[in-house]
Amino acid sequence: MTRSATLTLQSMFQRLPDTNRLRLFSGSANIPLAGEVARYLGMDLGPMISKTFADGEIYIQIQESIRGCDVYLIQPCCRPVNDHLMELLIMIDACKRASARQITAVIPYYSYARADRKTAGRESITAKLVANLITEAGASRILATDLHSAQIQGYFDIPLDHVYGSPVILDYIASKNLSDLVIVSPDVGGVARARAFAKKLNDAPLAIIDKRRQAHNVAEVMNVIGDVRGKTAVLVDDMIDTAGTIAEGARILLREGARQVYACATHAVFSGPAVSRLSSGDLAEVIVTNTIPVSEDKQFPQLKVLSVANLIGEAIWRIHEDSSLSSMFR
Repeated sequence: MTRSATLTLQSMFQRLPDTNRLRLFSGSANIPLAGEVARYLGMDLGPMISKTFADGEIYIQIQESIRGCDVYLIQPCCRPVNDHLMELLIMIDACKRASARQITAVIPYYSYARADRKTAGRESITAKLVANLITEAGASRILATDLHSAQIQGYFDIPLDHVYGSPVILDYIASKNLSDLVIVSPDVGGVARARAFAKKLNDAPLAIIDKRRQAHNVAEVMNVIGDVRGKTAVLVDDMIDTAGTIAEGARILLREGARQVYACATHAVFSGPAVSRLSSGDLAEVIVTNTIPVSEDKQFPQLKVLSVANLIGEAIWRIHEDSSLSSMFR
């Protein structure tokens, strides 16, 4: 074979798609989860310098070539929310300027999601604002876990894959072989989530807590719709923040005759008095996932933390391979 023919063949092979061009990086928000995802995918997290200057500015440098690669950036925007969100934006910008082919922001916990519509005059819709920031920074697509409301998917003008933490929670609940289950929505807005949860637990009956919220993070429980007497009640929500809703819900369920109460949520935000409220004795167990890291000072005996690393890892692989996620996550 002539030298020119060899060079032509080499050039052809160089143009073939490289299925191994998947790169995984982690911000500082939840490195243990990112490490678990990397192990599921059989790869290492990419090398990256992340540091904060004395005035609080964040510096990011990607330390390997990602030109032409499909890059996945794992970063939940949990406490401190603004720092972690800004770090994600800078990571995206760094990858864009390093000529990554596609940048997927993997956001296990999407911050600013509760302001997803205008409920009064002269207020910001921060869920849309953050979507704009991430898109303008250069993200090609989003992989999110349990968004606070489904409508947030429409705030992005780039592809968004939405997966749920419920499969790992459902598997754990099923393994406990609890009898006489009733699935409880802590408010009217969470009925669809609770109904889907109940359906996957052999069509368990559903109850709803009628609640009137007087202010942000302040809940007043009014009534229980449905039969919970003598049953094991499972409260289902997407997040637990100050735990006011969950704690009040547990109290009223016990008052209405529930035998015991479990609480399930994907995101363990655990702000302010959450730990004291959750560990007060009304809840038999509080089941959450590790989308947000739970620090040692927020641990308590009733807490069970489940990993969503395999769930996210499988989603990343299917996105990279252009496979469907619907059969596994819906």
